[in-house]
Amino acid sequence: MEYVSPEGLRLDGRRPMEMRQIRAEIGTVARADGSAVFEMGNTKVIAAVYGPREVQNRSQQISDQALVRCEYSMANFSTGDRRRKPKGDRRSTEISLVIRQTMEACILTHLMPRSQIDIFVQVLQADGGTRSACINAATLALADAGIPMRDIVTSCSAGYLNSTPLLDLNYIEDSAGGPDVTVGILPKLDKVTLLQMDAKLPLDIFENVMGLATEGCKAVANYIREVLLENTKQLEYRRGL
Repeated sequence: MEYVSPEGLRLDGRRPMEMRQIRAEIGTVARADGSAVFEMGNTKVIAAVYGPREVQNRSQQISDQALVRCEYSMANFSTGDRRRKPKGDRRSTEISLVIRQTMEACILTHLMPRSQIDIFVQVLQADGGTRSACINAATLALADAGIPMRDIVTSCSAGYLNSTPLLDLNYIEDSAGGPDVTVGILPKLDKVTLLQMDAKLPLDIFENVMGLATEGCKAVANYIREVLLENTKQLEYRRGL
């Protein structure tokens, strides 16, 4: 199948180095301490953060830092696949771990000892790049909850199909079986917190694909900063500052 036309366009009309449209909204779950919806094209994810709060299971309490827990799930209607996925399946457990480890790299856990931070992420609509969308939603939800962070974490994926590096894969491209790289970065600190690749790539091509994913992360970071700034302005306006 041809994923890039001779004119250099992908199946959804984008250029190889073009991201899907991104959109975000903060404060979408009233009962949560922080929450956000994040969309990357047709992929839509909601995240809610509770905490820092008292550790529910005392045996898990850590004396010098906060305990971070994460739960990832997919809504049954998110993919159009009628088969019910069992809760706690292997993929969900693995993605929960990936998100938790990625977010732990940015949260200043030592400032909140003996406490617990819970991050819940649910995919409402899946069209490729769900892992990245979850991390971006979780970052916004943590910021909304006022959790102290070293830096925001942003994530994006890139792949290699038809001998062309492609940014921000949709479901059809993701399912094509080509190599894809998911990257998470701390943009201000210029550090990588997540790097996942599901197939082998020659080193020079890998550097191109990873560089492309990193540029995508930086574009997401710029957008997230705009969203947070706009949210701050609205809060100041409501408080009459």
